[in-house]
Amino acid sequence: MKPQTSKSFSFAEVFCNIFGHQLKVSKNVTNHIHEYECAKCGIEMTDTANGFIARLTPKFKETNAYLASFHERRRQRRQQRTFVKAS
Repeated sequence: MKPQTSKSFSFAEVFCNIFGHQLKVSKNVTNHIHEYECAKCGIEMTDTANGFIARLTPKFKETNAYLASFHERRRQRRQQRTFVKAS
């Protein structure tokens, strides 16, 4: 027999299942991609490539971290280029 794992009961999860999540932006990955966290139950979600919102899995976390670093490097290069032209 498999041991049963007991999951703690949470009114917040029940509330979110009935009325929906109250998502708040927890991190801006790029200008168009954000990570969200539910104010009630604490579930984390993110934007997907096709414009939907999905649960934040370790794979999405890794992808968002790469996108954030790529976006930051590109933004810095763009800033440096404008400063060079202004001189």
